[in-house]
Amino acid sequence: MPMPISARRAAPALALALSTLFAVSAPARSAPAHSADGVAERIRDGYGTKAPYAPQQDPWTYQRAPQGFVPVFTENVSRHGSRAATDSGDGDLILKLWDQARQDGQLTHLGQDFGPDVRALLAAMEKTGYGNLSGRGKRELQGTAVRMAHRLPGLFETIAKDGETVDVVSSGQGRAVDSGTVFTDALTQTDPELKPLIGPARVDKDLLYFHKSAGGAAYRDWLANDQRLARTLKDLSGQPATHGAARRVLARIFKPAFVRRVVDGEFSSLADDVAAAQAVYNLYGIAPAMSDESPTGRDRRMDRYIAPRDAAWFGYLSDVEDFYEKGPSFADSDITYKMADVLLDDFFKQVEAKRDGTGKLGAELRFTHAEEIIPLAALMRLPGSTEGAAPERPYTYDNSAWRGASVSPMAANIQWDVFRRGDTYLVRMLYNEKEIPFRQGCRPIARGSHFYDLAELERCFGRTTG
Repeated sequence: MPMPISARRAAPALALALSTLFAVSAPARSAPAHSADGVAERIRDGYGTKAPYAPQQDPWTYQRAPQGFVPVFTENVSRHGSRAATDSGDGDLILKLWDQARQDGQLTHLGQDFGPDVRALLAAMEKTGYGNLSGRGKRELQGTAVRMAHRLPGLFETIAKDGETVDVVSSGQGRAVDSGTVFTDALTQTDPELKPLIGPARVDKDLLYFHKSAGGAAYRDWLANDQRLARTLKDLSGQPATHGAARRVLARIFKPAFVRRVVDGEFSSLADDVAAAQAVYNLYGIAPAMSDESPTGRDRRMDRYIAPRDAAWFGYLSDVEDFYEKGPSFADSDITYKMADVLLDDFFKQVEAKRDGTGKLGAELRFTHAEEIIPLAALMRLPGSTEGAAPERPYTYDNSAWRGASVSPMAANIQWDVFRRGDTYLVRMLYNEKEIPFRQGCRPIARGSHFYDLAELERCFGRTTG
């Protein structure tokens, strides 16, 4: 059990151990392609938004608040942690082909292991519950909670002393609800005095499931009917490189004659070559989430069935879909992220209530999905989400910094820490636990500082009245 915050000052060794245990630095974007960091980055990018979570900054390197400022409030929005796949469709599809190939004697030596590995992964996900948090997902949320508590020890001591409340709200979807429970359980284990102050978890779909609520109606119509979107996705996914990658993936599992039969459409009622390879990639992508429950995730056994360059290609195609359907999308449109304004507005409302003395919260904790994190990142112009694609210049890794694995990995989070001195309130933003500046045009209190006056943020985001 984590040590209560009140004991932290007497146990710097524990704080150091926690920092060492949980802090993982992100590979530098400037790393040469041949470097170890560059290889690790490409592998992580290949998972897209299924990438497991890792905090992006060593907590010992956070800037200190200016002298005299103390933490008075914190709020976040977090994607749920790593989870099982939402259904067994990919496994069912590829196992039908695999069973046929085994019957026909058309499996490669490596391919003979593929069926049992897929069945082991499916069994683990079925036991966990399709779509439910995995053990790894729970640990991701626990780690984020513990690091929040140790980042702001004075805040949580004050919350406990003054009897302030901690509000917990989710989309209402099972994995988001469970993420909130795991997160708050970890907080109370860190400081048991918080337990009676954490209010009953509530559901707000308009706030945290807006892509499916009334506020997302125009977006859903665009998603279903926009011809430019459909044409762009078809053109980018239908490149010859996709078929080349698909055939290489299948060639690891099936003998050449069987791959030709798939390509020629003999099994079109099951899948073509791209759909079959996509299923393999999707299983590869979800396996790390199941590392606690299945040897296929723990031993990285699914990695054997897809070469890094082919995983990278299918990861890019996954990013193409998420970039255009949820992220910055086309440069001349805000349809994918305008609806996230309800969530950004709530961030401001909570801080303003603290400043104005109308709120009694010490912390606001929100739990949601990639469909909300990705648009919010685009709306706020967070790193990687600053630019849409020009219609004549489609999204590629060469012309855009947007990567699903960085923008919204499992358990992705955006956090605002609020500090006060007298009547002045400062806000610091963390993105996946890395200090980042607010969008261009917002002025920090000093050059290079990650602290912003609340009044300046209100001006910068157009919330100033009168």
